[in-house]
Amino acid sequence: MAKDPQTPLDEELERAERDAEPQQEPLEGQLDEADASELAVDDEAAVDAEAMADPEADVLAAKVEELEQALSDAKDQALREAAEAQNVRRRAEQDIDKARKFALEKFVKELLPVVDSLEKALESMGEDASEVHREGVSMTLKLQLDTLGKFGVEAIEPQGEPFDPQYHEAMAMVPNPDVEPNSVIDVMQKGYLLNGRLVRPAMVVVSQAANGG
Repeated sequence: MAKDPQTPLDEELERAERDAEPQQEPLEGQLDEADASELAVDDEAAVDAEAMADPEADVLAAKVEELEQALSDAKDQALREAAEAQNVRRRAEQDIDKARKFALEKFVKELLPVVDSLEKALESMGEDASEVHREGVSMTLKLQLDTLGKFGVEAIEPQGEPFDPQYHEAMAMVPNPDVEPNSVIDVMQKGYLLNGRLVRPAMVVVSQAANGG
């Protein structure tokens, strides 16, 4: 059967029925085509911005690393210079101390023959020497030795000790079976130290084995 032609009223009713039907909404979590297109554009812009920012970040990171290295080098240099300055100061203090301790060395060497003469004079005095004379020489010798002692001078008297070439000078070697070989059996002249450093070695006679060995 042929469908009756629609009247304007029928068309209006049909249109109203279509408008009354519920429209399909996009599901939650889904985007319509317009939103998806806009999001894609935003993502591309973010990627482009990140790509443009990366070179600048690399340059800044490299600059920071360069500055940190320069700071580390400066600290090392400062520490080395401080250590060197301390070493220079320490050496200067040592030199000053040595100069102070040993400035009198030459003067002491000049005085030692005076001490030797006083000792020999005291030893050679016979019984005919007056007590006053003997006491005068003894007091002069003591005063001389005390004065030297105040400035760090001390005598080396190695009688009976093993011979030590650092502090003793052997003037003769004599066989002597009563003592150990290489022992000091006589001191011909005292030695002296100035603040622990040798000024004059002791002149000594050293024992050797009776068979000459």
